[in-house]
Amino acid sequence: MAENRHETRAAPGDLELLHQAALEAGEIALRYYLAENTVWMKQGNSPVSQADMEVDAFLRTTLLAARPAYGWLSEETADDPVRLERDCVFVVDPIDGTRGFLEGNPHWCLCLSIVREGRPVAAVVHCPAIKRTFIAAAGQGATLNGKAIVNKASGEIVRITGSKRLNEDLNRLYPGRFTILPYVPSLAYRLVLVATGEIDGAFARGGSHDWDLAAAELILEESGGSMTTAGGESLVYNGHHSRNPALVAAGPGRHSALLQLAKSGGFLH
Repeated sequence: MAENRHETRAAPGDLELLHQAALEAGEIALRYYLAENTVWMKQGNSPVSQADMEVDAFLRTTLLAARPAYGWLSEETADDPVRLERDCVFVVDPIDGTRGFLEGNPHWCLCLSIVREGRPVAAVVHCPAIKRTFIAAAGQGATLNGKAIVNKASGEIVRITGSKRLNEDLNRLYPGRFTILPYVPSLAYRLVLVATGEIDGAFARGGSHDWDLAAAELILEESGGSMTTAGGESLVYNGHHSRNPALVAAGPGRHSALLQLAKSGGFLH
């Protein structure tokens, strides 16, 4: 279990609520995976599909019916600033890795979290196509398919990854030094792979949003790892703006070295 850095915890029943909702929403998403699905482009030339919208609608209805006092922040829902006035906020990505989902790549996830006082306190990253479900609660550790995630501290850094462009930069800057893992379309899934130790570290350029990160960060933190900005600052969620700067995520014992690698290599700028 990670060192407890939380002063706030999830309310009783919150994690169970997220978990059950994620499982049910995953069944909705699977009906559209490798099947007929209406797709259109939204702002930023990013695809969105009927699956994204149906999963989002189901989660919004289900979660807010159970916790009407909570706020809501989701990739596929128009932002309502009333969330800034709420003590707890659902932060949701109905399908993280939509491009991969549409292309038939199985590494897409539903990301559900509850943020309290700017930090995630309950989280689920559910990957229906590969039958992997990661859950965590503040101060209570993290699990994968019901088994505790154990990621031992180490200074060894072998396997790293990032976006397609970052992976190209890493291969160019450090030929043969690291194993650069193939691009994974879901940023959240990359982060939970760091949590399990399947990847030693991951990098992301600026532009990711709260819904991409909050659930996965808590799972990473409760597994002993950490994620900060490229400048070493902690993330604060549910602010006026949901976009985040460049990020460094690391397994236990590896963050300082990866942060220095990012600074010296300059590939996050």
